[in-house]
Amino acid sequence: MKKVFKQLFFSVMCMMALATIASCDNVSNSTGSGTPGGGGITPEGYVDLGLPSGTLWKNQNETNPNDSYDFYTYDEAVQQFGDQLPTKEQFKELKENCTYVWDESARGCWFYGPNGNRIFLPAAGYRYRYCNVGNVGSYGSYWSSTDHGSDYAWYLCFYSGRVVMYYYARCIGRSVRLVQD
Repeated sequence: MKKVFKQLFFSVMCMMALATIASCDNVSNSTGSGTPGGGGITPEGYVDLGLPSGTLWKNQNETNPNDSYDFYTYDEAVQQFGDQLPTKEQFKELKENCTYVWDESARGCWFYGPNGNRIFLPAAGYRYRYCNVGNVGSYGSYWSSTDHGSDYAWYLCFYSGRVVMYYYARCIGRSVRLVQD
């Protein structure tokens, strides 16, 4: 009886969390234009931000048909996108060479490159191991391809005007933004 109650309680909590988060569904996966004037996007959908390495950033997040929030675990992202997934160093370059501006109305962060082109990263939140989705609209969380030991990997996150790099468990669902060298 106790086990059945625990399973029922867990199921109800997951459904309540998802219902609460569904009210935040206006978080967009698109980026707007590459520059304030609308240029800077390649035919393949990548934006040249004028970074020292020459890395181009895709103008929108990748969608995941298996996840209603378009999240991927680290292993799914690496398996599906391989070397198109940004490294920790590419995220570091984005953070250190771009001006980033939180956009409250769009619920995400604009990254303006040295050449004036920009990309938008939605604050889509993240998914815990057991179905709970958190911080939609207030926290952006993007996988890098760089692991940190066998159970962890690096990711870029932003919230409240801060952009930082952390590492955490690979089983967490996060957004994916691709790059092109």
